[in-house]
Amino acid sequence: MIKIYTTSSCPYCHMAKDFFHEKNLEFTEVNVAEDQEAFKEMFAKSGQTGVPVIEIDRKIVKGFNRPELERMIGK
Repeated sequence: MIKIYTTSSCPYCHMAKDFFHEKNLEFTEVNVAEDQEAFKEMFAKSGQTGVPVIEIDRKIVKGFNRPELERMIGK
């Protein structure tokens, strides 16, 4: 399962979502600017207030780190 914490204005969030679309991977997007509970959840998991924060199978990636994401999804 892939979950991405985003904001509407974040260019790296858009890059991450484009990456998952390119790989034909389904993901759940949560906009933390619009959902304070989601923001708290993201911070609890990552210790970070910046986005994107990406969760893949309970492992956290902070920011859009393409090599790390490719390694985690095996593509």
